[in-house]
Amino acid sequence: MTTDTKTYSRDWVAHVERIHASGDTRAFAELFEHFAPRVKGFLIRSGANDTLAEECTQEVMATIWQKSHLFDPTRASVATWIFTIARNRKIDALRKQRRPEPEDLTWGPEAEPDQEDALSLQQECAQLDQAIATLPVKQRELIEKAYFGDLSHSEIAEETGLPLGTIKSRIRLALDRLRHAMK
Repeated sequence: MTTDTKTYSRDWVAHVERIHASGDTRAFAELFEHFAPRVKGFLIRSGANDTLAEECTQEVMATIWQKSHLFDPTRASVATWIFTIARNRKIDALRKQRRPEPEDLTWGPEAEPDQEDALSLQQECAQLDQAIATLPVKQRELIEKAYFGDLSHSEIAEETGLPLGTIKSRIRLALDRLRHAMK
């Protein structure tokens, strides 16, 4: 790493630290001016349309302002942190687009399930509750946040401060245990 690169990295770290420490709007403006166009370009190159890229870029920059305290220079550079947030925002936005709109949902009364189906469902729910209760605490908490709290992996990472990879690994392990318990 050259001296210029070290200075460049340290400079952006100082910007984030000033945003966190004192809400330095000048540091944020410089960070925004440098990274916002790059984030938007990155999102467009990764398949987002112009509108989605613009919306995600604004959300990313707002996240940097609001969550500057979560940045850890020992884990990633400022650029890596920002582009990871951007990638996660794009994924979250695409997931939201795939959710059914209210007009796509069926309305009116649904047919009552027969007794056998209701009993079977009740037994499966009890079995699932028991299987979830036997998970290690760290895995159980993440499963509850992801499936009962309806949080995305990136939202869980922001909330818990855990690396995204750790969250994905723990959820994957938990789901594998639940799959075996439900057989």
